[in-house]
Amino acid sequence: MEIEKTNRMNALFEFYAALLTDKQMNYIELYYADDYSLAEIADEFQVSRQAIYDNIKRTEKILEDYEMKLHMYSDYIVRSQILDEMAQHYPKDAYLQEKIAILLAIDNRE
Repeated sequence: MEIEKTNRMNALFEFYAALLTDKQMNYIELYYADDYSLAEIADEFQVSRQAIYDNIKRTEKILEDYEMKLHMYSDYIVRSQILDEMAQHYPKDAYLQEKIAILLAIDNRE
């Protein structure tokens, strides 16, 4: 499994997990976050490996569709880059550093 895809799915899952069904959340979390195999997940839920595979593929598409429509993850990445650049370019500006700290706290990046 590609590390980039795993990282992306984990990130999308963090942003959009609340929009998934319990089954979708369980399968994606076990597969991507906990690194379970399809067989291990199938055993855990007493369904076929093919059922797990199909559900994971559908859920990946759903997560990508949410991102395409809502842009929460990509907006977070851009905001993070801008905040990092501002913090580096203006390290002695107390007012700006205070505002950056507030924004970081909102994004739970501290």
